[in-house]
Amino acid sequence: MGKAKSRLAADIGQVQAWRIYRAMCAKIFRNCTDPRWDTVLYVTPDEKALSTYGGIWPAHLPRILQGGGDLSARSARIFSNAGPVIVIGTDTPQQNRNDIATAFKALKTHKGVFGPASDGGFWLMGFNGPAPLDLFENIRWSHPETLKDMQSKIQGPVAHLRTLTDVDDVAAWRRVMKPPA
Repeated sequence: MGKAKSRLAADIGQVQAWRIYRAMCAKIFRNCTDPRWDTVLYVTPDEKALSTYGGIWPAHLPRILQGGGDLSARSARIFSNAGPVIVIGTDTPQQNRNDIATAFKALKTHKGVFGPASDGGFWLMGFNGPAPLDLFENIRWSHPETLKDMQSKIQGPVAHLRTLTDVDDVAAWRRVMKPPA
């Protein structure tokens, strides 16, 4: 508690933010598991890798340690091997298996694929690896231009999935939970 969803916790308290985060992760992990691909958790903090992290991480899913460094360094590591590799964050409970299947299909004809987030970032990114070493350098993370920063460094076609809402605060949570009209 206190390591994730800090902006949401500022709005509704740490306990409620932790509950929401657990529920979002459970849904996302269910939607990421499919026989068409291998699902692996890329986890931080490293010292929690052998645990289920308070019941959030499913015991049956293998884990890879993110290791030290900032988000750029950790992202570069996961895409340093042959792909396709797709990374999905834990802030968008609206994503589903069809989104992931569409992303893998897009990587057959595109250099990269992104699931744009309504805040200017992205909820999914995928590449046929290995990715260029400098791809993640000078990226303004958690910024309205994050997706544009990433795309500007990719040579070749990039596919986009549907735009989803990152749940970073209570207003975003309410938008995501609002039933369709």
